[in-house]
Amino acid sequence: MLEETLEDAQSRMNSSVSVFEDDLDGFRTNQASTSLVSKMQVTVDMGGVSDTLLMNQLALIAVESARTIKIEAFYPDAATAIVRAIQQSDLGLNPRVEGQTIRLILPELTQERRQELVRMARRRAEEARVAIRNVRRDAQSMIREIQTEGEAPEDDCKRASKSLQDLTDDAVGKVGDLLTNKETQILN
Repeated sequence: MLEETLEDAQSRMNSSVSVFEDDLDGFRTNQASTSLVSKMQVTVDMGGVSDTLLMNQLALIAVESARTIKIEAFYPDAATAIVRAIQQSDLGLNPRVEGQTIRLILPELTQERRQELVRMARRRAEEARVAIRNVRRDAQSMIREIQTEGEAPEDDCKRASKSLQDLTDDAVGKVGDLLTNKETQILN
């Protein structure tokens, strides 16, 4: 029972780190990246029925140059919906449309915008750390419950608690490393 509790906690902590990593991919840096727009949700009207899809399901996305992202929509209605989604996003980009091809030219980030992005990244990192700590709290209460009910010896429960803390420290460390790398990318 203790091993299952630890495995579940590790899985949930890894999931929190993964969500944070995906979240950071959407942060803009001075280098063009397809991850900036690939997971953006686009609402498309398909014959009177609206559907929300990810941009990478509606178009081919590629980095054309250091500051340009090229988006090739699969069909004309998708191009219109993609442009609308980009304009409504918080990216602050103005798409250039040439038929079904959309180009996003990323302007140089101002120092003020860089600092704002770093603050946002730090806020998201703290949210990820809180999620990891919540997983630890839940697992720790399960370990205590197992010990109280006599399902496992006290020594095993103490070892499980130590392992749980090691898992927590590892996950929080990964979040810190991801944050440091993203801050470096944003500020340079």
